[in-house]
Amino acid sequence: MLRNYFVVAIRNILKYRFFSAINIFGMTVGITSCLLLILYVSNELSYDKFHKDADRIYQVGLHGKLGGQDIRVSNTCPPLAAAMVAEIAEVESATRIAQMGSPLIKLGDDSFTEEKVYYVDSNFFEFFSYKLKEGDIKTALKEPNTLVLTERIAKKYFKEENPVGKLIVIGDKGKTYTVTGIAENSPSNSHFTYNILVSSESTDRLKPNAIWLNNFMYNYYKLHPNTTPAQVEKKFEPMVIKYVGPEMEKFMGSSLAQMKEAGGAYGYFSTNILDIHLHSTAQGDIDPGGNIMYVYFFSGIAVLIMIIACINFMNLATARSAGRAKEVGLRKALGSLRTQMIGQFLAESMMYSFGAVVLSLIACYFLLPQFNELAGKELGMQVFVSPFFIVGIIGLMLVVGVVAGSYPAFYLTSFSAVEVLKGKVRSGMKSKGIRSFLVVFQFALSIFLIIFTVVVFQQIKFMQEKNLGIDKNNILMLENANRLGNNKAAFKNALIQQTGIVNVSYANNTFPGINNTTVIKSVGSEHDHIIGVYSADYEHQQVMKFELKEGRYFSKEFPTDSMTVILNEAAAREFGFENPIGQEILYNGNGDESKKYKVIGVMKNFNFESLRENVRPLCLFLRENEYNLLIRYSGNSSAVVENVQNLWKQHAAGSPFEYSFMDESFDKLFRTEQRMGQLFSIFSGLTIFIACLGLFALAAFTSEQRTKEIGIRKSMGASSFSLTLLLSKEFTKLVVIAFIPAAVIAWYVSDQWLQGFAFRVPISPVVFLLSGLSSIVIAWLTVSYQSVKASAANPVDSLRYE
Repeated sequence: MLRNYFVVAIRNILKYRFFSAINIFGMTVGITSCLLLILYVSNELSYDKFHKDADRIYQVGLHGKLGGQDIRVSNTCPPLAAAMVAEIAEVESATRIAQMGSPLIKLGDDSFTEEKVYYVDSNFFEFFSYKLKEGDIKTALKEPNTLVLTERIAKKYFKEENPVGKLIVIGDKGKTYTVTGIAENSPSNSHFTYNILVSSESTDRLKPNAIWLNNFMYNYYKLHPNTTPAQVEKKFEPMVIKYVGPEMEKFMGSSLAQMKEAGGAYGYFSTNILDIHLHSTAQGDIDPGGNIMYVYFFSGIAVLIMIIACINFMNLATARSAGRAKEVGLRKALGSLRTQMIGQFLAESMMYSFGAVVLSLIACYFLLPQFNELAGKELGMQVFVSPFFIVGIIGLMLVVGVVAGSYPAFYLTSFSAVEVLKGKVRSGMKSKGIRSFLVVFQFALSIFLIIFTVVVFQQIKFMQEKNLGIDKNNILMLENANRLGNNKAAFKNALIQQTGIVNVSYANNTFPGINNTTVIKSVGSEHDHIIGVYSADYEHQQVMKFELKEGRYFSKEFPTDSMTVILNEAAAREFGFENPIGQEILYNGNGDESKKYKVIGVMKNFNFESLRENVRPLCLFLRENEYNLLIRYSGNSSAVVENVQNLWKQHAAGSPFEYSFMDESFDKLFRTEQRMGQLFSIFSGLTIFIACLGLFALAAFTSEQRTKEIGIRKSMGASSFSLTLLLSKEFTKLVVIAFIPAAVIAWYVSDQWLQGFAFRVPISPVVFLLSGLSSIVIAWLTVSYQSVKASAANPVDSLRYE
């Protein structure tokens, strides 16, 4: 019986080659898109699940509230881990991670700058499930001045030689470290990826007696079984009172009680390691996190594309119902049971599904590298041979086959054998109504995706073109100017002499972002304010080109400017200054006692962070010869970079020359949105393509059904144009109907997405109008080919047998 099902199914597929090809091609495109999106979504949801005790591992974050600002950050202090193990019974163990930055690494005469270098505690490999290929997990990082390399870095530095026991010099001061282990490359689906791990015993910054108010690193704890993070968090408050309180009085001049009376707060919270990538509520994560909204969006698109592909199959199958009704009638007359015929049609649907799945797997193999590049992922083909994926793909094939074939199977087998053989069965109003509904549903989904994609691209364009309040273009940034040593001034003077160099500024910050946020008071006030701070030299305004709202910039004509400060508008409001010029603030920039700084100017607000955030309060202090160099240039960037590099070699011999452009750094802030926009546009286009593919086949079948009607109308004098309009009108009407629900849903989803940006574009009605018109035009062009073809046919051919 089963053999008969599949033999007949193959015959029917071959008999209706055109419609079969459209069905298989449409389902292939749909399943391919769905598989790629499923790979993306499953990767996003898999972060940190490889850790053995992931459900018991938590990261500690800091929650603070000062001056009405609510701040949650992932950074906490060095002594916290040891205190948790000693004083909280529910904590089984704890470990710490601290960024080392991008230090200079020397191997013989070669120098490198390496990213993702971290200090970690000796129990790092016992606490987490990262793999150590060579070395002892208990002792590899126990001693000072020891480090572990990943396989990739070991091969980069030592080729095929075993690096264990070799010496590496790290940092500008030339400290020597011993390689004690080789780790597997950190998984890409981890919230923390690394290249080099250095023993925390190698630096005094991480000693247990470090300051509790110095929050710059990451603390993790592991719960004992059958305990909860809530039990741990209850014991954080006594620790804050015991350790943070005295330091707050010593360094800030106010107590925890006073801070709470003023509406402030200071405490710790826990985030499970499985939630860090997609659900973190804190700023300052080690690596940039994902966005759960995009996971929802792409999951939805995957489902929608499969629905549209299945709708195509169902539409064509029901449209062909009149043609296959005689087959059903004959089978019933010869004694076939309805269940047998349902099995026959489902078998045929399974054949389509099987062929589409096979072709989709082949397509995925060739498309995955391009998809990885678009999505910024490292998805591999090995996932296709995993037991989970094999079971999933078989399940997908069955689901698609059953869903796509169920309605046609039950619909076709509902015909009466007597009526069929008498020729009384036609593709009636019921099936026509269902087909119309499915076409409307298809195009509603497609129009929704078009509108949302346009809004995404409008927001990206807005972020790229928005006037930030500074001129980010034509600025070359060197973030390792400390390697110039005593040659900073000479290097700066040499640069200014170069053709194409407009001006040069040293600063302790490069943009975007602010490296330092601290607590500052205004003189005469007891209220603390969380303010971003950075320092720069006299030429900084000429390089950045920000505008002053009032007052002046630093000048060598005023020797006392070293004790002055420039605020942005947000900081002036935060301090409550109606007339900021001449006001004073208290700031302990060097870690000693707070000193008074007089306000001499107010900058207009400029965006120095992501446009998702409002402009934060900012203070600018005067310091010369800081460790970052900002170079404003004109003309050809390549020539300027070459000149700067030549001067660098003269003044910083032996140090690698590394640079970046400020405009490109700002662009990286919305690289995620750019990637998502590209993916949305591609899959929206595919959705429209699949819908139009089905519409094309449906129009072809409708034209075939109305051949005699067209022949009669043409013989009565109807023009080809009027016949084309007649055949296209029905489908155009369906697309217009589809626009209404699509527009409503698209407006709501777009508005919700834009709420995530402090600076955003308004949703324009023009987007909806153009999207609707383009959908109508696309649909009209799709069906017009078949309409023109049918109306141009010779009426004699269609009426020959009447």
